[in-house]
Amino acid sequence: MPDPTSSPASNHAQPGQRDGSLAAMLEPHLAIACDNRLSRVEWFHSEWQAGGAATGLATFELPGGTRTDAVVKVPVGPSEHRWTALLGGGESGGPSSHHAAPLCEYTPRVLACGTELGGYDLAWLVIERLDGTPRAASPSEHDVRGLLAAAAAFYAAAAKARPITEAEPPPLKDWEKLISKGREIIRNHGIAEEQRWNQAIHAVQRALPGILSRWRARPINTWCHGDLHFGNALRRRGSRPDEPCVLIDFALVHPGHWIEDAVYLERLYWAKPELLHGIKPVSELARLQREAGTLGQEDYSMLANIRRVLMAASVPAFLLHEGHPRYVHAALEVLEKFVPIVGR
Repeated sequence: MPDPTSSPASNHAQPGQRDGSLAAMLEPHLAIACDNRLSRVEWFHSEWQAGGAATGLATFELPGGTRTDAVVKVPVGPSEHRWTALLGGGESGGPSSHHAAPLCEYTPRVLACGTELGGYDLAWLVIERLDGTPRAASPSEHDVRGLLAAAAAFYAAAAKARPITEAEPPPLKDWEKLISKGREIIRNHGIAEEQRWNQAIHAVQRALPGILSRWRARPINTWCHGDLHFGNALRRRGSRPDEPCVLIDFALVHPGHWIEDAVYLERLYWAKPELLHGIKPVSELARLQREAGTLGQEDYSMLANIRRVLMAASVPAFLLHEGHPRYVHAALEVLEKFVPIVGR
């Protein structure tokens, strides 16, 4: 989801929510935790934030006395806190020291962080404020390349921060149930090109045991971002358009295969591939990792095709919520193209 690091207005924020909010009540404790380097915070609550979560804009005093614009987030979920702090140079319990070097150049720099405020077990972050609004509706070619370059940098840095071998195996997704649910929705609610969909889903279900066997045997070799899209890519002030973006929002980071992120981004534009400017996320992410020396030897092309089939075959299951006709038609075309390849 978009992260409000530019201005409240860009995220439908409701500014001035100070009195009575959890964040406002904890602000004095936050100031102490930051060694009084944090200015007064302008809190706001965005539509996408749940419960009492709040974000604020402030300034932060750096070592040497200069001040920089900052974003304050409180409370923060465990995955978001862990990965932001690990990659951005954060140190537990207060301000980052001037010796702290971020592991990843293309994730937000952490100015201060902690897991306790005012006696409560409550994670918080103070990070650099980034420029610009997300470009999900109309990404430029630089945006596409910048997001994928940031993702490749994230993979390399995350592997250094925490070896993937230390991760618990990812939970098995019930693809059989999703695909069966979709077939029921096609039967009971109707869908454009219903006969084609029935034939395509039937072909998937016939081949599903083999498809799932190969997918579940994939190498678990990457900390996947889990939500790779242009709403989670911003720019650092003064950066060039051809530089990588800064990747944000690590709430869904999980062990897996990088193909998951690449196909997730690709499928968002199945109905409007022109918005990717001819760039293929799978091929581009593979190239970037190959150049960095971090690409394994597995057959990622077949894994990508399997993932495409699984995601396209699941589209009818979400028809009542995400059933734009153009996207549904595009998913059907993806299914018809790749089922014969992966079902052999």
